[in-house]
Amino acid sequence: MTLRYLWDNILTTALICFLSISYLASPAFAEEYTFDLSEIEKKPYHIGGYAELRPVLFGLDKDASLYKLLFYNRDEGATLEEYNAALQLEGSLEKGISRLFVRTNTDYKKSYLSEDQKTIVYEAYLSLKPSSALTIDMGKKTLKWGKGYAWNPVAFIDRPKNPDDPELSLEGFIVASADYIKSLEGPLKTVSITPVIIPVYKDINETFGEVDKVNLAGKLYLLLYDTDIDLMLLTGGSKSARYGVDFSRNITTNFELHGEFAVIEDYRKRFIDSNGNIFEKEFDAESWLAGIRYLTERDTTYILEYYRNGAGFTTSEMRDYFSFIDTAYDSYLASGSDMLLKKGLNITEENYGRMNPAREYLYLRISQKEPFDILYFTPSITWVTNIADKSFTLSPELLYTGITNLDLRLKAGFIGGDRLSEYGERQSDYRVEFRMRYYF
Repeated sequence: MTLRYLWDNILTTALICFLSISYLASPAFAEEYTFDLSEIEKKPYHIGGYAELRPVLFGLDKDASLYKLLFYNRDEGATLEEYNAALQLEGSLEKGISRLFVRTNTDYKKSYLSEDQKTIVYEAYLSLKPSSALTIDMGKKTLKWGKGYAWNPVAFIDRPKNPDDPELSLEGFIVASADYIKSLEGPLKTVSITPVIIPVYKDINETFGEVDKVNLAGKLYLLLYDTDIDLMLLTGGSKSARYGVDFSRNITTNFELHGEFAVIEDYRKRFIDSNGNIFEKEFDAESWLAGIRYLTERDTTYILEYYRNGAGFTTSEMRDYFSFIDTAYDSYLASGSDMLLKKGLNITEENYGRMNPAREYLYLRISQKEPFDILYFTPSITWVTNIADKSFTLSPELLYTGITNLDLRLKAGFIGGDRLSEYGERQSDYRVEFRMRYYF
């Protein structure tokens, strides 16, 4: 059975699922509600998670710089298939003032490169709550700092989100932290202090930054005049010192405004010119985000965010990078030597290959709950654009949740942009994926 045959059957199944939404959403399929007192009793333990299948089809752009960089010694044809599966498990156990929480994630991927499977512990920490005002956590944890939906420039201790799917769980770091909360009278209603210790040694948070360091971070939360405000900092040597502030406020019941501002001291940026010369620049990088979330009376949700990435590359720096790759590829065709292409791969890693490496982005997501009274059906569309070079991705999505514990999502991604622009030089022109996720 060929991969193409499997892919065609998967797409056919997906199409049948979504064409059947109206029928499945009829009242005849609604579950009868029953009341069971045992269901509301709090249990000392919890076990759950999900299993997921996600095949993806990529339409390749053979003229793009990143296609030349990644596939220079391969001929992948016009399309590329990728098969993904995931199993995410989580569990918790509470006794007295203590709570143990563990979340693991197992990913399987079969792609043009290889067939790979890996299991990662996303979170595993012990939480102690000696009083209603104090909580102490020790272990691997995701802190989730920041108010932004697609980006979080103030998330100094978290891994970066993927704006294409920002609600995915992320791997945390091993930390020791505490939360102390105090309620007050007056305009300042709540104060919370969160100190965090992040050790970085070999095999302990070694991807966080320079090893053999103990880093300190902190967050001060204020609920002031019904506005959520956070002040953050990180210092210690594994990374250069950084400071940030965020806020969130509901202007009306359905309209929320949020923002973030961060400063990274002595940030070092490595970049390459069109001739292959590598430079390094050190400066204080200032990044900020402003966004809104609006819910209409018809259950249409709008999320709009502007992101200014002070550590990002300018349009000319991105053009030089793509121009160098084109030059390196031409050299490879003429001489057979891939030395320059390997240099391009090296500078791409942790530099141009980061999520959203440029300076300015705009994010817009529109989702509509149950249009035309189709129960459990939510279509949406997401648009992310590089403002400077006007390249973009556009991702329509159909989500159906009418089958108990099962999510069915059909999603596409279309990429547009001129040559030497960020998205215009991506290795693919489009992507289609179908996700089946079962919760238990």
